Amino acid sequence: MGSSKGRTLRLEWVAGLALALAAPLPALLAETQQASQTTLAVATRDQAGRTRASLDITVTGEDGLPASGAVSIEDNGRQRAGVPLDAEGQAKLELDLEAGDHSLRVVYPGDATHRRSASEASDVHALANATPGFSVSVSPATLTLPVGQSGSVTTFIRPENNASLTAPMFVTLSCQGLPDQSSCTFTPENIEILPSSCPNPSSPSCPITSTMVIETQLGTGSLTSSVQRDCVGAAAWAILIPGGIVLLGLGWRRRDWLGKLSLLVLLGLVATLGTSACNVRYNYFNHGPPHNPATPAGTYKLTISAQSNNGITAVTHTTTMVLTVK
Repeated sequence: MGSSKGRTLRLEWVAGLALALAAPLPALLAETQQASQTTLAVATRDQAGRTRASLDITVTGEDGLPASGAVSIEDNGRQRAGVPLDAEGQAKLELDLEAGDHSLRVVYPGDATHRRSASEASDVHALANATPGFSVSVSPATLTLPVGQSGSVTTFIRPENNASLTAPMFVTLSCQGLPDQSSCTFTPENIEILPSSCPNPSSPSCPITSTMVIETQLGTGSLTSSVQRDCVGAAAWAILIPGGIVLLGLGWRRRDWLGKLSLLVLLGLVATLGTSACNVRYNYFNHGPPHNPATPAGTYKLTISAQSNNGITAVTHTTTMVLTVK
């Protein structure tokens, strides 16, 4: 009993010490970060019967220097798009707004040296449009993935004036701007909008969603150094042995016989190389595929496109998000 009680006390003491040491860490990290300020300027214009908003975003630290990272744009409290900051801590973005009232706000999540901040909300009223259409948005608007892992983003399609449709409207989703050695897939990739779709904003079927999965790739294995050395050595012998025999034969009278012998040796070595690890087909089946590079680390601006086509004209609406690969 005494031994068990002693172990329990020691465990409680260790746990208490760990909590005591860990408690100041968030406060310590907060002290090393400076405050940031996010500002948003919005200008609107009418384009093809829709309201298009141009956003100018700036994020600075309390020292006046630009912040780094990415920001997300919220519309009436829901994420709509994301965009990376440039070297000046600025970003520009254009949004197609569906009819109605909008409250746009930019949120900066902070980084290693800056704390989180958000802009003042900018209220915008978008014009009504009698033509059936749709808008597209994503959440989350920023996504961070370690190399070799995947993540999902929800794409939202909000129909407009679809009650006046005389036939179903089909919207195809795609993405651009991905880094090398990565991919994106949508489930579903094609969305059908019917006159009865999304009867009102509070309907469970509104908005229509699609899941976008982004996959990154780890670097895969390559030929072993021993196989590479074997290839180099075999190739060297294929040159040196016949060459040596020919040179040796220069001092002999029976050069024809030596020439034939060197040719036979050369053919034998070439055949050996063709059935060894130096042969591409042999190497693939015995050592696996060649080396595949990993997805390069960095911050990337992705464009998500939603396109509909009625057989005569194509209508495309886009939004953006930020992918960070570490």
